[in-house]
Amino acid sequence: MTDMTRRGVLGLGAATVLTGILAGRISVQAAETNTLTIAFNSNLPSFDGTVGLSGVNPAIQAIYRSIYDQYIGQKPDLSFEPGLLTDWGWNDDKTKVWMDVREGVKWHDGSDFTPEDIVWSLTRAGKPDSGNPVASVWASIGNYKVEGKRITADVLNFDPTIFKWMAFLTGYVLPKAYYEKVGAEGFEKKPVGTGPYMFDAYEGNSFLRLKANPNYWGGKPAFETVIFKFVTDPTSRVAEIESGSSDVTLEIPYEEFDRLKAKKGLAGVSSPISDIGMIFITNVEPMLDKNVRLAAHHAIDKAGIVKKLLRGYGVPIDTLEAPEYEAYDASIKVGYDPQKAAELLKASGYSKDKPVKFKIQTTRGLKPKDYEMIQAIVGMWRRVGIEAEIEVYEVAKHFELRAGHKLAPAAFYNWGNAIGDPTTSTGFAMFSKSPHSAWKSDDVDALIGPLWGEKDEAKRIAGWKAADTYIAEQGYVIPLLQYVQPIVFKSSLKVTPNVSSALQPTLVSKA
Repeated sequence: MTDMTRRGVLGLGAATVLTGILAGRISVQAAETNTLTIAFNSNLPSFDGTVGLSGVNPAIQAIYRSIYDQYIGQKPDLSFEPGLLTDWGWNDDKTKVWMDVREGVKWHDGSDFTPEDIVWSLTRAGKPDSGNPVASVWASIGNYKVEGKRITADVLNFDPTIFKWMAFLTGYVLPKAYYEKVGAEGFEKKPVGTGPYMFDAYEGNSFLRLKANPNYWGGKPAFETVIFKFVTDPTSRVAEIESGSSDVTLEIPYEEFDRLKAKKGLAGVSSPISDIGMIFITNVEPMLDKNVRLAAHHAIDKAGIVKKLLRGYGVPIDTLEAPEYEAYDASIKVGYDPQKAAELLKASGYSKDKPVKFKIQTTRGLKPKDYEMIQAIVGMWRRVGIEAEIEVYEVAKHFELRAGHKLAPAAFYNWGNAIGDPTTSTGFAMFSKSPHSAWKSDDVDALIGPLWGEKDEAKRIAGWKAADTYIAEQGYVIPLLQYVQPIVFKSSLKVTPNVSSALQPTLVSKA
């Protein structure tokens, strides 16, 4: 080892060196021309993106989209495009669906991809015992028939969003023969897909290394090797990009984003994404008191948080629909009014001298300033008569608690809705039978229930707007803002921002 190499390695720090050695890429240069290293903001709990809580975690979809293809593709602007299906649609009375399957595709193990893989993946996803978090969506079609490259199926329970889901969470196609041969455990050890990158090596909580799929139907990717370093601490992600140990990173504090993108050798992009920051309200005491719920909402200065804490990188919202979503209604307003918040609390016997007390949970570093945002909100609450205790957890713990309906009375979360449909924002977040909801009550279900299968699109969207209005009036959830995602990268690269928030390696190229 030369002195120059030794000094460079020592400068990276022990943890980075260890990760680099494990990934097989420590060299004099921080980034090899054919290797892309991403300092990623989340760990990867599971390789099967169709089951379990990982399947509905927006933070790791970039990894799944690298290894697997979806039934239907999605461009960075969220518009749909052919994936493993080249065409799709309904019959006239929407009692059947049809899908045309892409030909000439190979699985990573060299075997042929066939329509049977599509049928098997859809059937498996729709089984109640499959572990798919949205099995009911996939179970809405069945009785598949294959004729050549065309698949037809009956509509068993009309779901207007079925084709949208084919480009969304859990909408990944897995290999029937390989999966049945190795089983779930074997698949976790060596996952196989048809995507642009192939599994190479994995070290839990440390890194994932992928290699380019030379036979990819969409063309060989720009980089021979992609390394996802799992760096959940935002300060460490800043250090990764600044030291040159990683080539690109995301979701860092906005002041660091502004500083780094102006630095020689680095560049940055930022754009609004389909993620929103929100506070789940759980239907437990003291949140059963409407005055407490609405006071907690009115006490929050969202515009101030965006301006002062997020440096303007965000859009304040009062509904679970972001401006790009289909059911967004700009007329739904709650408003910052600390005086009204204090009056509401007073009506329920609370004040600054006798505050209402509850716990609020939050991630720390998953999104820029998530913990600091909750700190600021807790300070705003204290001024009107709310005393909240902050508990920090990993996003995986949030999913676990939410699925068991055991979240704290208030819990911060970033909700991703890359298909922009109200069912996948308000619907899954607020319908009591959804495992993703925190507030569960019959009045909300009465509004939402009929909308799941509404065939009249105008009536469906109007119904969701009415539901959003009612939810805001009752204070059943506290939407905070639409996120702007910061991405910093070496100036030798070009990054196309993705409105879905998924930093896919295929959206990174050499400048």
